[in-house]
Amino acid sequence: MSMDSDQPDTDVTVAPAVAETADDIAEMRIRGAATIADAAAEALAVQAERSEAETPAAFREQLRAAARTLYETRPTAVSLPNALRYVLRGMEGETVSELRGSTTSRAAEFRDDLEQAQATLGEIGANRLRDGDVVMTHCHSTDALSCIEAALEDGKHIEAIVKETRPRKQGHITARQLRELGVPVTLIVDNAARRYLDDADHVLVGADSIAADGSVINKIGTSGLAVNARERGVPVMVAAQTIKLHPDTMTGHTVAIEMRDEHEVLPEDERAEIVGDGTDSSAEPAADDDDDGLTVENPAFDVTPPRHVDAIVTERGQFPPESIVTLMRELFGETTDEPWERGRGRDR
Repeated sequence: MSMDSDQPDTDVTVAPAVAETADDIAEMRIRGAATIADAAAEALAVQAERSEAETPAAFREQLRAAARTLYETRPTAVSLPNALRYVLRGMEGETVSELRGSTTSRAAEFRDDLEQAQATLGEIGANRLRDGDVVMTHCHSTDALSCIEAALEDGKHIEAIVKETRPRKQGHITARQLRELGVPVTLIVDNAARRYLDDADHVLVGADSIAADGSVINKIGTSGLAVNARERGVPVMVAAQTIKLHPDTMTGHTVAIEMRDEHEVLPEDERAEIVGDGTDSSAEPAADDDDDGLTVENPAFDVTPPRHVDAIVTERGQFPPESIVTLMRELFGETTDEPWERGRGRDR
């Protein structure tokens, strides 16, 4: 087999368990950054354990094929490629046995670290919260909630102002979980955030991903909240495990912003109320029979510049956003290529 071919590797065997995991990720039966990353690492370990490759080159190509199968399910979910990078970059050895051992050990190490990451992150983030503080949250983030939970375990009294976060109202999940922890909650509509910032000591949010320059990609509305918080002098803390770091941005890649279904914003019955039945003779005729003249856009995320963020808290410590690239390089290298790509020279 040519290692330089751009054609699919139809003769490379991928373990059925890997294909099943890929299907579960693609169909969102496996969801959430940490859960996806854990499943991906486990799948690579399974591939390594069950590989019947007879040569190191064949073994490496099987692992890369398994990683590609997983990666192609949701390439914009940054925790997925990060898990694949971490495991494959630890695949070392001169024999199949050595390669198998190093891969499974690396996957186990990643999964163990991942299991402890959120609790460790919470303990670090809790150090920034004082007894009696009021935090304002946006959307729903288990990393952010872990900081509050750790502060409570330290005996601190914490209160929360929770933005409902339209259109899906993930803030309701945050409010429910905070109440389960015994935290007093004030639930507000998104547009009231500026008014209630005067009552907040911190803005505490999670992140979908973090770019090399310290920009934070998170639920739409985060950027506006951060700008208002900066004006009011309220510090903004971003809680994010290192699996949320986006190493591709070190080489100039931008982070794609997902556009979600317009019906989350405007259901069909409400749309009909706006556009009417088209009988208004003064209206401009539509260029297309399917065009009612109304466009609805529903971006899932926005980008908060690093100048509006005071600290990014990870399980590896807290960082000013401008220095997050140092941690990114330490964990993932310079990422000038991906370890699952075909044609790696050492296999020839």
